Amino acid sequence: MGAAESLAGNKGDGRFAVNFPPGSTGDCPKAYKAYVAASGHSAYATTFYSRVSDLYIICGSKLNAPSQQAAEEIALRNCQAGLTRWKLKTTAGGCAIAASK
Repeated sequence: MGAAESLAGNKGDGRFAVNFPPGSTGDCPKAYKAYVAASGHSAYATTFYSRVSDLYIICGSKLNAPSQQAAEEIALRNCQAGLTRWKLKTTAGGCAIAASK
């Protein structure tokens, strides 16, 4: 059996399009770039971005987890913790896994 293939540069299983507010340079775009660059099982969770109703996004990620399922669970918890920390409610819904690999 050969060595496991690196997942670096792979966007993985996309569940929905990842969008950021125009000109966004904050933590969420950086977290998504780190997710794509990660070589192991990783996941990126975010709130839905709607330029009409929500002008911000909250996100969470987990890089290089033991499994794809573990990465998804932790990324989702991290995103939900951000909503709680900042005491935010979004009109487009809460956190969801946008991509995982």
